[in-house]
Amino acid sequence: MRSAVSVVDQYRQLLETSNRMLGLAREQDWEALVQCEAGYLVSLERLRSEDGEWPSSDAEREEKMALLARILEQDAETRRALEARREELSHLIGSSRRQQALGEVYQAGRGSIASRLRSVPPDERP
Repeated sequence: MRSAVSVVDQYRQLLETSNRMLGLAREQDWEALVQCEAGYLVSLERLRSEDGEWPSSDAEREEKMALLARILEQDAETRRALEARREELSHLIGSSRRQQALGEVYQAGRGSIASRLRSVPPDERP
């Protein structure tokens, strides 16, 4: 079992990971952010299970609350960056779909023009 001090240390480590994730979001290194997030979630789950095991002093509770407040602030900023990226990707996907549909219409139109030209006698073609 761990002591309450180690739980505070876990909050500190979680803050460091949160800070790293925010930096990756600012750098738009999405792949590294996803990998970092996996470890973050494991650490968070471990902290949840261990946080209530030991009674905390008032000073430890205050420090945990301060660390948690900073973690939540960073999480919110990271989330905003991810939402902006999601919107960007959504726009790109929509644009790509419109281009694909336009290409299909163009190809279909070329085929119908070619078939109509074949049905027109050669002396009447433009």
